[in-house]
Amino acid sequence: MDVTIFGTGYVGLVTGVCLAEVGNNVLCIDIDPNKIDLLNSGGVPIYEPGLDEMIQSNREAGRLRFSTDAKAGVEHGLFQFIAVGTPPDEDGSADLQYVLAVARTIAEHMTEYRILVDKSTVPVGTADRVADTVREVQASRGQTVEFDVVSNPEFLKEGAAIEDFMRPDRIIVGTDNPRTGELLRALYAPFNRSHDRLMLMDVRSAELTKYAANAMLATKISFMNELSNIAEAVGADIEKVRVGIGSDPRIGYQFIYPGCGYGGSCFPKDVRALERTARGLGYAAELLQAVEAVNFRQKEVLFSKIRDYFGNELAGKTIAIWGLSFKPNTDDMREASSRVLMEALWEAGAQVRAYDPVAMEETRRIYGERADLTLAGDALAAVDGADALAVVTEWSQFRSPNFEAIRSRLRTPVIFDGRNILDGSLARATGLTYISIGRAPLTPA
Repeated sequence: MDVTIFGTGYVGLVTGVCLAEVGNNVLCIDIDPNKIDLLNSGGVPIYEPGLDEMIQSNREAGRLRFSTDAKAGVEHGLFQFIAVGTPPDEDGSADLQYVLAVARTIAEHMTEYRILVDKSTVPVGTADRVADTVREVQASRGQTVEFDVVSNPEFLKEGAAIEDFMRPDRIIVGTDNPRTGELLRALYAPFNRSHDRLMLMDVRSAELTKYAANAMLATKISFMNELSNIAEAVGADIEKVRVGIGSDPRIGYQFIYPGCGYGGSCFPKDVRALERTARGLGYAAELLQAVEAVNFRQKEVLFSKIRDYFGNELAGKTIAIWGLSFKPNTDDMREASSRVLMEALWEAGAQVRAYDPVAMEETRRIYGERADLTLAGDALAAVDGADALAVVTEWSQFRSPNFEAIRSRLRTPVIFDGRNILDGSLARATGLTYISIGRAPLTPA
C-alpha cells in the first residue's frame, strides 16, 4: 500500500520504517530540511536500537523515502499518517497547532479520497477538529473531496519501539466508518497474523484509550514511589514489599519499581493533558493531580538524600552521575530525573561529572558547555575524584559495577542508587555507604 507519514520524529519515523519493512511504499514528510537531509544521507535523528539498519535496508529497497514536499506526500498515499508533536501548552493541555497544520496541508492538496490517521497522542475530540479543519479548507477552495479521520494511537516504548510495532499486543483503530476500519485492518494485517490484535472502536474511545493507558502506568509508578517514602519512614524495605505485592496476579510486577521519578515524552505530558481535559469539562481528576504531584516530588528525593548526607554543604563538592536519559536504550532526556538532579546540584554550588551510554550529545545540546559540568568518557571516569556517585538511569551496564574500583576513585565512599539496581550488600562489603530508595541506608560494618 502507499502510505504517507507527516512527521519524522520518534513516532513518525518508527511507524514509517516498520510499515516499509512489511512491503508498503512509504513516503515520510517533514518541514525540517536539515532532518530530511540527514535521513537521506544515511543519518538518524534519534537513537532507537535497530532503527538505523532498518532505515538503510528499506531505503535501498526503494520502499522508504524522505522529503519536504508536502504536495507530493498528499498525492502519494491513501493513508495520511499525522505523527507530529503535541507538546504541552502553557496550561499543560496538548498543543494541537502542528496536528491541525498538517490537516490544513492535506486539505489544500487533496484531490481524491484520503484517510487521515491521527497517530500523534491527542486529546479526545481531536479527530473532530481535524475533520472540521479539512472541511473549512475545502469550503474555502470551493470543493468537496471525500475523506475519513481515524484515531490510531501508538503504544511504543522508547528503547523497544520496533519490537512493539512489529509484534504489537494491541492495535487500536477508532473510526465511525466500517469501510475505513477494514482498510486499516488490511494495512495492519502483516502485524496481526497469529491472532487478531486489532480492536475497532469509536473514535473518541480510541483517543481516550491512549491517555488512559499512560495514566494507568504512571499511576502505578507514583503509587510505588509514595509507598517507598512510607517504607523509609516506618523502617520497611520497599523491595521486599514490591516482591510481596507483585506476586499477586491482580497487581503483577510491571511498573511497580520504586525510583527517582518517571520522565520522557509521554507519561508527564499525557497525565497533565488528561487532567486538563477533565478540568476543562468541569471535572476535578484528583487522582491524576496526585500522580503528577507525587512524581514531581519524587524527582527531588535523590537530591535531598545527597544534600542531607553532606549536611547541606554541597558547594565545591563533585557528584558523579550515571545515567542521563529518562530510561535505558534511548537518548531522550525530556523531563528526565537527571535534569532535576543536576540543576539542583548546580544551584547548591556543586560540580557534576556525568556519563550516559548514548545521551551525551543530547546533554551537550541541552546545557551547552559549562564549567560545572564534565561529561566523562566512561562510567569509572565519571567517578574519578568525585565526592559521591548517584545512579539515575537503570542502564544494564551499571548493574554489576566494580565496587572496589568505585571505592578507590571516590573521595567520599558513598553511592546513591536512585533506581535500586545495585547490590547494596556488596557495596557495603567493599566499604561503601549505600543509600537507595525506600530502604534504610547500608553503612560499612
